[in-house]
Amino acid sequence: MPILFIGHGSPMMAIEKSIYSNGIETFGKKLPKPKAVLFISAHWETRGTFVTAMENPKTIHDFGGFPKKLYEEQYPAIGDIELAKEVQNIIHSTEVSLNYDWGLDHGCWAVMKYLFPKADVPIVELSIDYTKPASFHYALAKELSTLRKKGIMIIASGNVIHNLRMIDWENINTPYSGYDWAIKVHERIVGMIKNGDHQSLVNYNHLGREFQLAAPTPDHFIPLLYILALQQENDNLTIFNDSIVGGSLDMTSVMFA
Repeated sequence: MPILFIGHGSPMMAIEKSIYSNGIETFGKKLPKPKAVLFISAHWETRGTFVTAMENPKTIHDFGGFPKKLYEEQYPAIGDIELAKEVQNIIHSTEVSLNYDWGLDHGCWAVMKYLFPKADVPIVELSIDYTKPASFHYALAKELSTLRKKGIMIIASGNVIHNLRMIDWENINTPYSGYDWAIKVHERIVGMIKNGDHQSLVNYNHLGREFQLAAPTPDHFIPLLYILALQQENDNLTIFNDSIVGGSLDMTSVMFA
């Protein structure tokens, strides 16, 4: 199965058509239909590692201050309890607990509604343990590699540059409107992905002040590492939605297939 990292940007992408939602939708039409999706979202951080294990995960509106229409959005995909248990069993580097309360946060459903608009693919979410370093997540992701051969598509979402405090809201919908430091980081990250330089990306927080501005918190960057860790030697790389908006938000998305 292909694996994808999607830059998801603002929750408004779920109801506003843009070049980015169109880009995700276009790739969705090219994808094979998987048995199920294992999803890693920037918006499910936990102490410890958890996987959703319910038959009907709820659509979570984990944001505030947006139009009523956004809160009315539902993505009624079913869960996959057997996949949740399999994920629990194949990960040996840490204990994985089954979760019955979470559901699908907007980092997941706002992407999935464009990739699989019929909501006809079961979804299981895997949480991000915020107490662990990037190297932990990269290593954990490798333990998931057998799922690709079993018809499971692994998708992660976040943003490779995500500094909300510095966003230029007047240019939030203007592609390539990045600050100088953001443009430099963007070019370096894309270059590292193309060159397979995973270790530099795992150690991103040691790459200088510009990278610290790009990822002041790790939550939106860590999901990229899951997809890089799952890259196989014969995979072809596709990069899409490759631009910055609002000065400090990068929508770059990646597929290996």
